[in-house]
Amino acid sequence: MTTIKGPGIFLAQFLSDEPPFDKLSTICKWAASLGYVGVQLPSWDARCIDLKKAAESKEYADEIREVVESAGLKITELSTHLQGQLVAVNPAYDSLFDGFAPKAVHGKPKDRTKWAIDQLKLAAKASKNLGLNAHATFSGALMWQTVYPWPQRPAGLVEDGFKELAKRWLPILNAFDKVGVDVCYEIHPGEDLHDGVTFERFWEATGKHQRCNILYDPSHFVLQQLDYLQYIDFYHSFIKMFHVKDAEFNPTGKSGVYGGYQDWINRPGRFRSLGDGQVDFKSIFSKLAQYGYEGWAVLEWECCIKHPEQGAAEGAPFIKKQIIRVTEKAFDDFASAGKNPKLNKSILGI
Repeated sequence: MTTIKGPGIFLAQFLSDEPPFDKLSTICKWAASLGYVGVQLPSWDARCIDLKKAAESKEYADEIREVVESAGLKITELSTHLQGQLVAVNPAYDSLFDGFAPKAVHGKPKDRTKWAIDQLKLAAKASKNLGLNAHATFSGALMWQTVYPWPQRPAGLVEDGFKELAKRWLPILNAFDKVGVDVCYEIHPGEDLHDGVTFERFWEATGKHQRCNILYDPSHFVLQQLDYLQYIDFYHSFIKMFHVKDAEFNPTGKSGVYGGYQDWINRPGRFRSLGDGQVDFKSIFSKLAQYGYEGWAVLEWECCIKHPEQGAAEGAPFIKKQIIRVTEKAFDDFASAGKNPKLNKSILGI
C-alpha cells in the first residue's frame, strides 16, 4: 500500500488576467497559502508555461520547476486536455472545437489534427524535462454523436472508430513511452473513452499499449450513473492519476441523465464543490490506498453555484482529511505466533 500524495490543485479553472491568478509565480503562492502542496499545469495556457520551450529546453523546464518549488509546491503533472480533444474530432463538432486551436488551423480539420498531435509529442518531451511520470489528457471523439443507438449504427462502425482512434494515438503513446511517461486519459462524457468498456476497447485497439492509462474522476461517473467504486476494482492497475471532483445526480419526472438541453444549474446531474455533492470520497481514498495508488490527489474545481475561491479554499483541507497514512504493519501483529514451520505442520496434521 502507498500513501497518496496531495493535496494538489489543477490550475486551469483559476487562471485569469487578474492578480494573483495571472502569473505562475503568484498563483502558486496563492495555492500554497491555502494548503496545497502540488499544482497540475494546463499546457495550453501561456500564463503557466510555454509548452514548446519546455519541450526543447531543459534549462527553461528547470526554471518553471523552480518557480513552482519556490512557493513550496511540486508540479504533479502537465495537462493537454484541450489539445488531446483535437486529436480526434467528428466533423459535426468542427466549429465548436476550433476555439481550442490556433486561428491558423480554424476550418482546417487535418491541419488542426496535426497540430494537436504535435502538441502531445511536445508534452511528452516537456514532461520528461520537468521530471514527471504521468500526463493528463482527453482522447477526443469520432463516435460520440452515435453514443445513443438510434439511428442504428452500421455494422463495424464502432470497431472502425476505435481502430482509427488508436491509429492517431499510437505515435503519441510511443513518444511518451520513449521518455517513460504514462498517458492518462480522463474518462469523460463527450470523449470516445467515457466508461470502462470504451477504455478497454481503445486499449485493445492500441495493442494493449503499456502507456495507455486512466485519469480517474468519479464526478463523471455520477453523471453517467456508473458504479465509480467498482470501477476502481476493475481498473486500479490503469489508474495513474486522480481528479478529486464532486457531483450530484437528482433526476426528476422531467429530466434525467441527458439533461434536457438545460444549462448546468438546472441539470439533474451537475458538478459541485468538494463536500457539496454525493461522491463517497472516504471509500474512494480507501480503495486507492488499498490498491497501492502512487499518484496525486488533485482538486479539479467545477461548481455551478459556489465561487471558485471558496471552493479552492475548502478543497485543500477536504483532500488532506481524506488521505490515509497507510500502515506498515498488521493491526494484530501483537498477537502473532511468529514463523514456525514445525508448528504449522502440527496444526495441519502433516
